[in-house]
Amino acid sequence: MIKIAYHPIYAHPLPEGHRFPMLKYELIPAQLLHEGTIEQSNLFAPEPLNEEAIINTHAEDYWKQLKQLTLPHKEQRRIGFPLDAQLVEREIRIAQGTIDGAVFAQQYGVAFNVAGGTHHAGSNWGEGFCLLNDQAIAANYLLNKDLAKRILIIDLDVHQGNGTAEIFCKEERVFTFSMHGEKNFPFRKEQSDLDIALADGVVDDEFLTILNDQIPQLIKKHQPDFVFYLAGVDVLATDKLGKLALSKQACKQRDQMVFEHCIKNHLPLQVSMGGGYSEDIKVIVDAHCNTFRTAFDLY
Repeated sequence: MIKIAYHPIYAHPLPEGHRFPMLKYELIPAQLLHEGTIEQSNLFAPEPLNEEAIINTHAEDYWKQLKQLTLPHKEQRRIGFPLDAQLVEREIRIAQGTIDGAVFAQQYGVAFNVAGGTHHAGSNWGEGFCLLNDQAIAANYLLNKDLAKRILIIDLDVHQGNGTAEIFCKEERVFTFSMHGEKNFPFRKEQSDLDIALADGVVDDEFLTILNDQIPQLIKKHQPDFVFYLAGVDVLATDKLGKLALSKQACKQRDQMVFEHCIKNHLPLQVSMGGGYSEDIKVIVDAHCNTFRTAFDLY
């Protein structure tokens, strides 16, 4: 039974100019249910995350400013969203969904969060639409509960996972791998354990060849017993905020590659969906749905 974290708050309404990116969070599960890829029983609604799990990853002062809605305006501008209580609740439910998904993945092989992939949130900052780093929080949860000993984070969003890199820069049990557009946001990069910065306009074959080369090497080198995967679809040629040029089919092959390597090596896998900003919402939703469809074909 593949479990998928989803809560209606994921599509939290935002002021004019910010609504479009949020539509996909209600459309993805609706499409998957409509076409019969999933059933209602695959979905679960995460509860709010407890504070202990948050401050195991994020600075307590930063969390207090989020909770009390006192984050300075300069820091709110860095996030890109005006701060409110519902937005904070959205983030803590996303993070709990990724924790729950990680636990489900150990039982069923793979689990998803319809949202998440909030990889720009560092230990004491939010950035790029990210307040709390869901996969970092979940990775620390597994380590602290002794549910995993060595973790690999595969970040294939078009943007570098700078927050994730910063959080785990001194944590040898977590290997951070980010393959992203060199000239994309964030313009100040952090150092992952392995960064592959791609030139503008990289197309299908080059991207897939590099990835297929790297994943087996990373698994062999780091010897993880758990994998987190950030499956952003902002790598598409149609994306407004990305500078790569992948087709939708290559994006699907990318996902299949990650799944197959994890299956081959008996590695439980949690997947958060990350970014996607194509002009046509149908393109975004279909590309994200392909990630789910591929997993349901393989697991």
